Amino acid sequence: MMRELFLIIHFIGLAMGLGTSFAFMFLGFAAAKLERSEAMTFQKRIFVLSKMGHIGLTLLVVSGLYLMTPYWKSLGNTPLLIAKLVLVLVLGALMGMISSRAKKAADSSDPAMYKQIESLGKGSMLVALSIVVLAVLVFH
Repeated sequence: MMRELFLIIHFIGLAMGLGTSFAFMFLGFAAAKLERSEAMTFQKRIFVLSKMGHIGLTLLVVSGLYLMTPYWKSLGNTPLLIAKLVLVLVLGALMGMISSRAKKAADSSDPAMYKQIESLGKGSMLVALSIVVLAVLVFH
């Protein structure tokens, strides 16, 4: 019963985390159709969505640590699982970089800052999708 509860929490975290990436992608398409000043104001306002991504990643990590309990002993024999765990660390680092740039962008009008955030966001989405693929391959 406890495993099922943590699986539910894990999937909610996945929906929140990956959903944030998709939301930013589609909102970026909308921002691209706006004037530069309007687009920057719009992007500053949608940064609040990143909190959902942080909560999702936190739920994923906490529930994932519990769900990993039976696999820790065999971790050395599962390279795909190691790759998945490494990518989770990479995703956390990318989210931290995005957050720090978002805070700077909120105080700045530098369009280059938004381009950096956009690039990091695309990278984080690819990493998140890779984590999902690896999870399916490992735990099928």
